[in-house]
Amino acid sequence: MTNLSAACPLHLGEPHDKSGVEPVLERYESALLMILGFGGFSIILALVHNAVRKHIFHDEHNLDTTFDAGGNVSLSLTAVTVASQLIWPGDILHSATLTAKNGIAGPFWYAVGIIFNIFIFPVFSVQFKTRAPGAKTYLQIIHARFGRKAHVVFCCFALLTNLVITIGILLAGRATIQSLTKNASDEFTLLTMAVLFGSYSLIGGLGTTFYVSYFNACLVFILLIVFVVKIWHNTNKDYSSIGNVERMFTAISCIKGPEENYDNSYLTFRSGVAFLFGVIEVFVSSAVTYCDQASWQSRIAAKPTQGVYGFLLGGLMWFAIPSTMATTTGLAYLALSAENKTNLLTHGQIDEGLVTPLIAETVLGSAGGILILTMGAMALMSTGSGEVMAMSSIIVYDIYQTYIKPFRRGLTEVDCVLCGKKKKDIVRKKNVANQSNNRCECPDVSTCQPCKDDRRARSGKSSNATKPPYTCSTHGRYREYEDGLIGFKDWCIVMVTISIIPLGLVVFETGIDLNWIFYSGAIVTIPCFPPVILSIIWVKATGKGLISGGAVGLVCGITATLVTASFYDGGLGNFLKNTVQNYAILAGTCSSFGASFLCCILVSIFTHNIKSVDDENLEWQKMYDIENPLNPWEFNYREELKGLEYDGKPTFEQMAMTFRRAKYTAYIGGVLCIVVFAVVIPGVMAMFPKMDLVQFSVWIWGTQIFAVVMAVIVIVAPMYEEIRKIMKEYRKSACIMNGGYGQMQIITAERHDADDGKTPVTNV
Repeated sequence: MTNLSAACPLHLGEPHDKSGVEPVLERYESALLMILGFGGFSIILALVHNAVRKHIFHDEHNLDTTFDAGGNVSLSLTAVTVASQLIWPGDILHSATLTAKNGIAGPFWYAVGIIFNIFIFPVFSVQFKTRAPGAKTYLQIIHARFGRKAHVVFCCFALLTNLVITIGILLAGRATIQSLTKNASDEFTLLTMAVLFGSYSLIGGLGTTFYVSYFNACLVFILLIVFVVKIWHNTNKDYSSIGNVERMFTAISCIKGPEENYDNSYLTFRSGVAFLFGVIEVFVSSAVTYCDQASWQSRIAAKPTQGVYGFLLGGLMWFAIPSTMATTTGLAYLALSAENKTNLLTHGQIDEGLVTPLIAETVLGSAGGILILTMGAMALMSTGSGEVMAMSSIIVYDIYQTYIKPFRRGLTEVDCVLCGKKKKDIVRKKNVANQSNNRCECPDVSTCQPCKDDRRARSGKSSNATKPPYTCSTHGRYREYEDGLIGFKDWCIVMVTISIIPLGLVVFETGIDLNWIFYSGAIVTIPCFPPVILSIIWVKATGKGLISGGAVGLVCGITATLVTASFYDGGLGNFLKNTVQNYAILAGTCSSFGASFLCCILVSIFTHNIKSVDDENLEWQKMYDIENPLNPWEFNYREELKGLEYDGKPTFEQMAMTFRRAKYTAYIGGVLCIVVFAVVIPGVMAMFPKMDLVQFSVWIWGTQIFAVVMAVIVIVAPMYEEIRKIMKEYRKSACIMNGGYGQMQIITAERHDADDGKTPVTNV
């Protein structure tokens, strides 16, 4: 074993040669692995999902199912999807980069900054699902409450957010694929990513994304454990500085760390630069969490209770990945560099995220490179497909259906979309003139006999056969309209996927990197964050307040970033470097958020018209009335609302009481998790200025045990819950069939038909 103590303190300089990560795969091998391997596997999952929706749930030919997976995703599958869609290739790569640069505190504060928003999100999610249970995008709420102008402005913000995240995914994907694939051109990497993103999304919609996310998370945790065992529990003597905790502690404790760290140590939580990075990450991740439709979309697919618990559990799952990956590959890099007495990578290569691929190849050979490519490809699939579905849902629901081809133009919130007359419940609540000839008399879709006849007439036809026209005078035209939307949805997913290729080519030519687009992009999207949240939780928010807040926040954020960047060496002449310096980012994000929040509040206070409780109820009613007339949201909540009596759909009070426990869980669980991860753990670790061997061992073993526990939950729980849910639905369908209601396919397609529409929940 090399005697490192004699060299303490050891200064790691630039390597003598510029060798970094060696590509291990030919292009055809990489294409076979990702396109035929992962892409083919995901398509099989999409076909399985479609079969389940068709033969068990009987809702495969439904626009909403494409974008909400049926609206009843299980708790554990929600959690796994939350974790999986947050696992960017950048997390796998960037967390180790922070360890190599800042020490053991770097990736911890990075992860804390992100999960801070993850643990707060359930509070807003449960408000969203109880106040606007029929909404498929958060933009629909803005349109319902504030009208066209605010809606158009925030559609632009939403698409800008999706664009920034997509560009980040493309840059991270290129770094991963090209570092491990020989002669991989930009065109090759973009075509590969487009196939991975769009193939199964087109076939199975959002539901397949949940299935793929499950297998992605399983694979990532399994490969993570492989790295842990190989680096921390290895008796191989090839490397004297890795293999167990004692060896690595001895090697790393000799290295001179950053000036901002206590005693220039890599083994301390007293790191000013790491803490600053964590604060920045809180603001940066807020844009990804709250302004990205992909984040809301996965939560909309679950009911309030499952969404709250799923998001909290998903945050814990995600935290285990970057924290354990960083303490494994990042510390291994430092230990091997100490053994080599110089850095194994240049500073530029470290910033590119090549620490993890290098350690994988060094420790596992070519197999390590394949494992990293596998993890990166699976992460790309989950996150990339989520962005494709998010942009497609915005285009379908908020652009095409709202402005280009609405079913009926000129409607207000009191008008029925089917007949254009005044809604029955709105007539009563708003005291609208109640002329009998202008009052909606449309029957509920669950009790409409002509709709049942249409389903029977069309159910026996194959998908390729010409189906008879709809005969229902109330719902028939809207069914034809939704069939057209389903066709447009398919083309929309295809076009969004194809557009990734020219977008990527333009981005690659600009020379921007992942670090720049992620942080600079956050500064221009964070102004959307306060308006989105206020539109959901604050009844006095107004369209003028939201628009002015978004605009002022955008201007202030950009101005603060440019002014702060100008004080660094080179000023704005060194634009790409200085605009993402730590204090430039901090100034920009704080200014964007603060100005947007204050402006929204102040302008709304002076422009709102809320003067009574009745005014508040009518304002919330705008959100409550968002729904698909062919698929009312009340259908999906009948099990939770069982025993309650209501006319048409439950009242605000009934929904609030039903999901009161979920709301309290969101508040209590979110606060406890934040206190534990952001206060208790770092507070305890900061009590030790510089870790000794015992403290270091406790930390390493703690992260590994936590990762193993999360891995067991990830692998076992979703599979169990999904099979249980499918079998429950199958038995319900079989029971209906045995009860003599006719063909099971027809009856379960409208499985609430046996209810009378007035007090339906007592018979579910």
